[in-house]
Amino acid sequence: MQVTAEDINYVARLVGELCGVVLDSSKGYLVESRLGQLAVDEGCQTYRELCQRARAGSNKALQQKIIDAITTQETLFFRDNSPYEALQHKILPDLIDICNRAGHKRMRLWSAASSTGQEAYSMAMIIRETLPNFSQWNVSILATDICETAIATASRGWYAAHEIDRGMRASLLAKHFTAKDKGWQINDELRAMVSFQRRNLLQSFNELGMFDVILCRNVAIYFDPKPRRDLFIRLAQRLTAPGVLMTGASESLLDVGPNFLPQCHCRTTYYQPNCSAPTLAPRLVR
Repeated sequence: MQVTAEDINYVARLVGELCGVVLDSSKGYLVESRLGQLAVDEGCQTYRELCQRARAGSNKALQQKIIDAITTQETLFFRDNSPYEALQHKILPDLIDICNRAGHKRMRLWSAASSTGQEAYSMAMIIRETLPNFSQWNVSILATDICETAIATASRGWYAAHEIDRGMRASLLAKHFTAKDKGWQINDELRAMVSFQRRNLLQSFNELGMFDVILCRNVAIYFDPKPRRDLFIRLAQRLTAPGVLMTGASESLLDVGPNFLPQCHCRTTYYQPNCSAPTLAPRLVR
């Protein structure tokens, strides 16, 4: 199905409203490759008609199919590696000290754009490797994504061999996975650390509670500046003090004003909320 400039505009407006992803006039190939078959399956003659049908009566099922098709699910275990080194050698040890001084052994982490689960499970493995006496701790990881099929894949915790080959460390594979159906299955004790749910990053996070560490990596690069800034401020409001927000390697928060204090460790930059910023005070102190 041929895509026109008008089609791209209709798709771009709908996708922006649904999930914040920005599509410009150069993305005609993306519209064709990812929505072409869906338009045919829905009996639509044009992409404009597909968008109109998705809007009609708030067709949630079709809207979700469009989101699933258009969003990028590129991920791998221990992606970029240095953030996980910072987590293991700086962020978690600091958090362990804070918890011990406060007299409790609880921590909550959030993988805010978890895709098919590799990021959340990578976090879980690092925690198991880092925490002394893990069985005495109450650790939970929330993993969210806007794509329902990605969440379903993550929840199963089964990965094909080529997915494991991309980033997985051999020692951790042997410890936390079991060979199954020509692939690898996450072991139950690691899977139990993570809960998965569908969540749109444009919507409120207030009911989620507070987190000690939030990873929101390689997703806001697809947003316009205003919703991007709003996203990171709302994420910071979900952080305890001192909490940590980790973004993608190419995502700097220096343009988000005084809300964040950058920190550097293990060749990676992460951010802590500036509790004196009006939009972030008061904080829940651990």
